[in-house]
Amino acid sequence: MGIITIEDLPARLGGGKTLAGLDLGDKTIGMAVSDRGLSFAHPRPVIMRRKFSLDAAVLLALLQKENAGAVVIGLPINMDGSEGPRAQKSRAFVRNMAGLTDLPFLFWDERLSTVAAERTLIEMDFSRKKRAGKIDSAAAAFILQGVLDRLQALGVDAWSK
Repeated sequence: MGIITIEDLPARLGGGKTLAGLDLGDKTIGMAVSDRGLSFAHPRPVIMRRKFSLDAAVLLALLQKENAGAVVIGLPINMDGSEGPRAQKSRAFVRNMAGLTDLPFLFWDERLSTVAAERTLIEMDFSRKKRAGKIDSAAAAFILQGVLDRLQALGVDAWSK
């Protein structure tokens, strides 16, 4: 299926499908999944990165288990709006994944998502050590929640599909 826009997303989420969000790090992949009503993002345990083929197999199994209809990928855009090496890595990851699945992918600007996730975890009184193990999934939930909020602003009703 490849890459889609947010306007194309609602058609892919009928039949009780969920929406998954990913925050790609060098060592981990943070993951979050929406509820079937497309209202809330729920963090999932991080995937420890090894090599692409293994990461892809684990990720695809989780996406199937979660009944995902599409995947949101955080795109690490620089504060000036340009794309650097991390954004290029994210785009390459999606190109490689697109060859393995029919699931569509949506890029979402993730500027400051990790900062926001870190602040939330600090407010929840997580120790530095516990935050380190949860930050990528919290960032994925923050990214996904941004998309879910945008869908609601566009008037998308998950129950009408």
